[in-house]
Amino acid sequence: MNWTLEVVPVPVTDMDRAKEFYGDRCGFKIDLDDEVAPGMRIIQATPPGSRCSIALLDGMPTMPGTKEMAPGTLHGLQLCVTDIEAARAELVERGVEVSSVMHVGATGWEDGKGETWNSFMTFEDPDGNGWVVQEAPSELSER
Repeated sequence: MNWTLEVVPVPVTDMDRAKEFYGDRCGFKIDLDDEVAPGMRIIQATPPGSRCSIALLDGMPTMPGTKEMAPGTLHGLQLCVTDIEAARAELVERGVEVSSVMHVGATGWEDGKGETWNSFMTFEDPDGNGWVVQEAPSELSER
C-alpha cells in the first residue's frame, strides 16, 4: 500500500491574504476555496507540478489526537525546482522576499550555488511560516 503525502495544513491568520500570497505571488494553483460547513472555510493550493497541496483552514475544529499550530510556527516545508536562479527571479518578480541562493560549504552556509542537491533559498509567508526551496538535478518524474 502506498502512503502518499497529499495535503499539508499551513496555519495562517488571514485567509484572503494567504490566498493572495500563495496564489498570486507564489504561483500556486487555488484548487478549492469553500465553506465546507457553517463557519468552516478551506482553501487548498498546489505548487506548480506538485502532487501535494497545502490547506489553509479557518474555523475547523482540531481533530481529536492532534495539536493546533499557531500561525507562523510551520517551518522547513521544502519545495524542489530544477533551476533555483530562475525560481528565485520569478518569486522576486511576483513580490516575494526571498533569501539569496546559498549552499552548505566547508564553513557552513555560504552564498551562491553548490554542487548537485546543494543549492537552497528561503522565504516566508505573511504570517512567518518558513519555506525552503532546493535545486534538484531533474524533475521528480525523471528521478
